[in-house]
This record gives sequence, structure tokens and C-alpha cells, in this order.
Amino acid sequence: MKYQSTRGNAPVLEFGDVLLAGLAEDGGLYVPTEFPLFTTADLGSFTTMSYAEVATRVLEPFVSPSITSDDLGAMAEESYSGFRSSDVVPIRELPTEFGANRYLVELYWGPTFSFKDIALQLLGRLFEYELSRRSTSVTIVGATSGDTGSAAIEACKDRDGIELVMLHPHNRVSDVQRRQMTTVGSANIHNVAIEGTFDDCQDLVKGMFADSRFRERHRLAAVNSINWARVAAQTVYYFTSASQIAGPSKPMSFCVPTGNFGNIFAGFIASQMGLPVERLVIASNHNDILTRAHSSGVMQIEEVQPSTSPAMDIQVSSNFERLLFELSNKDGKWLRAAMQTFRSQRELELESSVLSKFRENFDAGSATEDEVDRTIKDYYLANGDFVDPHTAVGLSVIKQMTSLPGPMAVMSTAHPAKFDEIVKRATGFAPSQPEEIAVLSDLEEKCTELPNDLSSVMDFVAKAVS
Repeated sequence: MKYQSTRGNAPVLEFGDVLLAGLAEDGGLYVPTEFPLFTTADLGSFTTMSYAEVATRVLEPFVSPSITSDDLGAMAEESYSGFRSSDVVPIRELPTEFGANRYLVELYWGPTFSFKDIALQLLGRLFEYELSRRSTSVTIVGATSGDTGSAAIEACKDRDGIELVMLHPHNRVSDVQRRQMTTVGSANIHNVAIEGTFDDCQDLVKGMFADSRFRERHRLAAVNSINWARVAAQTVYYFTSASQIAGPSKPMSFCVPTGNFGNIFAGFIASQMGLPVERLVIASNHNDILTRAHSSGVMQIEEVQPSTSPAMDIQVSSNFERLLFELSNKDGKWLRAAMQTFRSQRELELESSVLSKFRENFDAGSATEDEVDRTIKDYYLANGDFVDPHTAVGLSVIKQMTSLPGPMAVMSTAHPAKFDEIVKRATGFAPSQPEEIAVLSDLEEKCTELPNDLSSVMDFVAKAVS
């Protein structure tokens, strides 16, 4: 498997190099030059496999020849053996209030109670494997709107050859999300609170990668979904969910709470690999740039407005660049110019052919804060259980999609206990807290506050990892 940059001016690499590179040298994102294709018989075989076995089968073409099938299988088994559900990704049918033949895919039973654990538990082991093979080390720099940070820290803490610096927007993540990051005492973990938004944090990470001298000196690597390995790992639960809900040949739809576009883009990749996907539904909160782009054909940056679903408080969705690359027939020259226009003018009118393909594969909807609160309450009244606000955005949006045929699953992204105050406000009751979350308030926090300034952050990184 070979990988190319979405912007067309970076070397073509194999998986091991892409894993450690993260962002391409030209500022683009790495994608495979082609996608493996599974037959209906292949998909049918997934129904009898464990989650780790499906992960090995789905990801093997992406990692070859850098990693053997046996080594990948061992890492997958280790990654998912500690999940709190034996299914890793359990599925439940939704109450009829949310439509017939509708399901909830619970992606949050990993160590930090977030869907990010599914990819990052494997990613941490992939990093350690590749670093050991090369006898080298890396400095991972990442940006988080909440859950990526804790999942990455859990996956990388105390691992040989890894120093991790995680940026989060100051006062724009939940208390639980912050404490899950800042109470980890491992010497190789460094937390930074940035005075700004998640987009600011993400731009700072990209700025560090853009400085070739700094990047090489500190051997920077990425843990955000700009790293292809993380997106690839997320494709797996689309295959396992579809095999349980619809079977190997019947199309189904997925509604995905969407921020940085990595989760739903993984569903698109699964469709390109042969999974029969009817529609992929983008679910946005009021920071709805992608929903507006789907409707109008224009991506237009507006000011980020804080919400109860902070992982979706984004205006520049990194992985949307990967989708535009695929929908433009891999036209790196056009995409390079388009992304420059988007960042300089804060808007981009999509080419008619790209917009047409976008609408062929995706639907989109958004939910207001009032609708999120109401949905959390409605879900509780329907079955006495709780959902987090990100999942509530997805549940709210599927009510708008009554005309879609066949089964549809909402990808539930976080445990409701991570947003207990919001859930209590909506329902009158707080979800019970797992012990791992309950103890966080008694632990000491360690975090450095910095301005939204690239030189300040680079100075911090240089000192922290020296």
C-alpha cells in the first residue's frame, strides 16, 4: 500500500512512514493511492469474527508491508481486550420515538469512555511497534476538543520512545474531559491549555509541522485524525455494525455527530471498500459549517460559538480535505489552491462536480442547543437511560431524515457521565459515574496555560521534551 498527499507535492510513502509523518510535508493529508475492496463473501465472514479479528482483516491491506498480519493481530487483540463490553462496540435498538429500524452504536466502552479510544488504543501500539523497529523516538503533538486528548494520553502514557504534548482550548472542554487529561502523572505527558478555540489549537499543531527545522529536530508525529492510521482504525466499526444490523449485502445508513470529520470520513472509506452504505448523515450542532456547505455549496467560516457538545465546536474540519480530494478525482493541484483560498478568504465555493458527489453520498442536518436538551430528555423518558450531548445531536438529526429507507445507526460517541451536568439539566437526573470518572475530582491536575501564539507553544514543546 502506497500513500499520497492530498496536495500532491509530498513524497509517496509506505504505511510506517505515514504513521510517523502524520501531516505531509506540503501541508496535505496522506491517503492511500487505492482502497482495498471486500466482496460480499468477505463481508459475510465478518459476522462470525471477533472485533479484533475484523480489525485485523480490514486494516491488514493498509499496513502491509510495514507490519505483518500476525503482529497486527496481536496488537488488535491487546488493544480491545480491556474494553468494558465484550462486543467492543455494542448495539441497541432505539425507541420508536426516533423512527423505525433505528439503532444506537455505542462506541464509548474503552478506557476513557469515548469513541476515540477505539482508534487510539491501537494507534499507541502501532507507534511503539514502529519506533522499536527503527530504534528511534518521537514527540507527538496533538490538539483536542475534549476526548482525543484523554484517549491519546491513555494510549501513549509511559510508552517507550514517545513524548506527548496535548493542546486543548482553555475553558472549552468539560470538567471531566479536562481532568482525564490533566490528572495523568506520567513523565512523558504534557498538557497545555490554549487561550482560544479548538481551531486555534489545531492551527498551532499544523504550524509546528510546517516548520521543517523544528519538525525534524523534535521528530514530530501526529495523533489527531490528520494521521491516516487513526482514520483507518475507525473504519472497522462500520463493518462490524453493518454486519450485525443489516448483514453483508443490505445497504444501511449512518448518522454521525461531526466535528473534525474523521469519524464520518471513516464511514465513507468503508463504503469505498465495498460496504453497502445507503447514506452518511452529517450531524452538526450550531457550528454547522458542513451542514451549510451541503445545502449551499459554499464552505464559509463563522465564529465558533461554544456549545454543550464541544467536540463539534469546529469551523475547519481537517478530514473534509480528504473527502474533497476523493470527490475531485484526486486532483491535488485543485485542492491545494482551494484550501489556500478557503483559509485566506474564509470561504470556498465547491466545484459543481464535487458538490454533486458530496450530495450523492451525504445528507446533513443540525441541532440547536434547545433541541439537544430536548432530545436528551426525550431519550430518557423513552427508556430511562441517558445519552451525551454529542449523541443527542445525532438523534435530533435522524428525526429529520424520515424519508431514508432501510436501517440507520447513530454513532454514539461518548459516555453520558462525561457530561453529567448537561444531562442532569435536561433530565433532572445525573447519570451514575463509573469509578474511573468519579475519582478524578480528588486527583491533582497538572497543566500549563499558554496564549494562542505559535512561538510560545514551540518554546514549551522544546523545553518539555528536552
